[in-house]
Amino acid sequence: MNDKRILYVSSEVTPYLPENELSTMSFEAAKMVNSLGGQTRIFMPRFGNINERRHQLHEVIRLSGMNLVINDLDMPLIIKVASIPKERMQVYFIDNEDYFKRKATFTDEEGQLFEDNDERAIFFAKGVIETVKKLNWSPDIIHVHGWLSTLVPLYLKNYYGNEPLFKKSKIVTSLYNESFEGTLSKDMKKKVLFDGIEDDAVVFTEEPNYTNLMKLSLQHSDAVILGSENVSEELLKYAEELQLPLLPYTKREEFSNPYQEFYLKEVLQVEE
Repeated sequence: MNDKRILYVSSEVTPYLPENELSTMSFEAAKMVNSLGGQTRIFMPRFGNINERRHQLHEVIRLSGMNLVINDLDMPLIIKVASIPKERMQVYFIDNEDYFKRKATFTDEEGQLFEDNDERAIFFAKGVIETVKKLNWSPDIIHVHGWLSTLVPLYLKNYYGNEPLFKKSKIVTSLYNESFEGTLSKDMKKKVLFDGIEDDAVVFTEEPNYTNLMKLSLQHSDAVILGSENVSEELLKYAEELQLPLLPYTKREEFSNPYQEFYLKEVLQVEE
């Protein structure tokens, strides 16, 4: 993995949010690449339940200050950063007071999905890509984790399709045994189409439930990794239909070599 650049985009990352398969693997995969001489950047939302003081988040003024247009509204983008202790790894946080100040991640106190989760996903995707552009950092692989990150592949392949920085980047989506009940806003497709993306690229946003959002991510990805032992059969079947290279589930204690080989041989197709 020496000198390979991998961008990790995740809705949850430890130690900033509680441990689960998704948040743990988002951290562990980046840590592994980092330890083998690769370069990593990790991006996640700056949810209001992340303790900024404890984790020493601070705003990066030179990266902040942009406005992202979401459904015809200008929304200020704030970038914060923190260093993971002992790992020499930086985590970038996409922030906006309207979208991420509330003291919760995806649902309210009654367990209902936030009505603006669709706009939060759009903002997160565009915020990540615009920040990477400002960093002028061209990733070899962009590895996406979690349903809030599923618009990143869509926007990379369409909205930012002519951006030279990402011309050679390969996109990997990890599938986990996670889900949510119901759907995001019924207006989600209209909001994505507002950005000039072609209709056939966003068909899965017509009914933006968990499965369709993950299919949207797979549709615009180059490979898939199973991050859980039990993953939706429907999503596995769709990945097979797309003929995406697939890395089967490996336990956390054993994932390092399989991930390295998959990144290099299947995704980047590096000749030995």
